Amino acid sequence: MRNKKFEVKFLRVMLLIALGILPFLFRKPPIKDWLLAYVFNALTNGIIDKFIVTHGLLRYPTRLLKKQFRINVLFDFLLYPMISVMINQATYYDKGLKVLYKIMFFTIPMFFIELWAEKRTKLIEWKTGWMWYHTFTSVTLKSYLNRMLIGWIRKIEKKQEETKIQ
Repeated sequence: MRNKKFEVKFLRVMLLIALGILPFLFRKPPIKDWLLAYVFNALTNGIIDKFIVTHGLLRYPTRLLKKQFRINVLFDFLLYPMISVMINQATYYDKGLKVLYKIMFFTIPMFFIELWAEKRTKLIEWKTGWMWYHTFTSVTLKSYLNRMLIGWIRKIEKKQEETKIQ
């Protein structure tokens, strides 16, 4: 078991790394797609995590902004939305199962990091009723749905542009 100083330092380092990467995520067009993926992911993360924490399935004993939030603000509003943008960028031209395979390229490492954090730190605690496969399945499915939503919006926008031209 690690001490609280290590955990807080780990969270601060992750925050600094994420803030350093963030500006580079939105340099490649179409920027509005990436912003939409980011905002949609962050919004749904906050809602879902609030529900899961309120119902006692997860707990974050060590977290940033501990007095203000019971959820993991760093992961919900910065890290996972950034990964969602990366997924959308990596799968921009892909369809179907190829999208799912690439999403798993991102979600499998995320799962192992969470598994490490649950076993070795007090960053996260899985409570009764929550298992490793809930995390893996929910993150993979949510990432896939996020990517499909952005793809769907892209198609609608393309159709609107085509009708303007005619």
